[in-house]
Amino acid sequence: MPPLCEAETSRFIEITEGGHALRLHYNDTERGADTVIMLHGSGPGASGWANFHRNVEPFVNAGHRVILLDFPGWSKSDAIVSTGSRSDLNARMLQGLMDGLNIDKAHLVGNSMGAHSAVAFALAHPHRVGRLVLMGGGTGGTSSVVPMPTEGIKLIGALYRDPSIENLKRMLQVFVYDSSSLTEALMQSRLDNMLARRDHLENFVKSAAANPRQFPDVGHRLGEVGAQTLIIWGRDDRFVPLDIGLRLLAGLQNADLHVFSRCGHWAQWEHAEKFNRMVLEFLAGEA
Repeated sequence: MPPLCEAETSRFIEITEGGHALRLHYNDTERGADTVIMLHGSGPGASGWANFHRNVEPFVNAGHRVILLDFPGWSKSDAIVSTGSRSDLNARMLQGLMDGLNIDKAHLVGNSMGAHSAVAFALAHPHRVGRLVLMGGGTGGTSSVVPMPTEGIKLIGALYRDPSIENLKRMLQVFVYDSSSLTEALMQSRLDNMLARRDHLENFVKSAAANPRQFPDVGHRLGEVGAQTLIIWGRDDRFVPLDIGLRLLAGLQNADLHVFSRCGHWAQWEHAEKFNRMVLEFLAGEA
């Protein structure tokens, strides 16, 4: 069987938010004994496929149906200005997707903003979550050891305001531990994705101006999350510091933490082979 590609798994669904129709893009492998939904981060030009293309095939081969949701304001999903909690907005989008596809329960794998959104969904719909995998996010708030906003978050903001190849390279240089893995082709593709939807870039800036706390701190509610959780962090994450992962570990009912050395903010990409093996074992109940 040929490898899965973005185009053949590309789908759209229309849901309602605040009385208005929103068209969301997602990728769906449409086969598997259970469902794993992967949720991307907030970087400009991000998408489910860009974030998780190194993970889809191994999960499908292990027997999972894999869905990659593009949140509103990213990739081919509709544009939106978020004036409240982006985490809660994304959780409602996830609910709409699962309702529309008649998915009662799913495992959630979230990176950065996707992890915030997964926790928000777990708080709102605890019985619809199987297991949680959270990388580089999950609760807001400040770090106890790193000045906030962090270096990486400042660079994301600069890139949204001025989407140039120079600013993109500055952000990606601190995004991963080993920036030599970032090819010119990858960076150009990411820039093309960004510039294809300038409305997404402009609306992100408008959203931050309307409400700087797009991802509120839910640390005081983490104890309500009963789903078994695997927290994965990069030791060298310059976007969301490691001590935020320790807050998740301390607050969640049933969580384990794995820290990758020589790893930045994109564990599922930088250490894809080990990440895939570890998460698949966790989802199978072997971790």
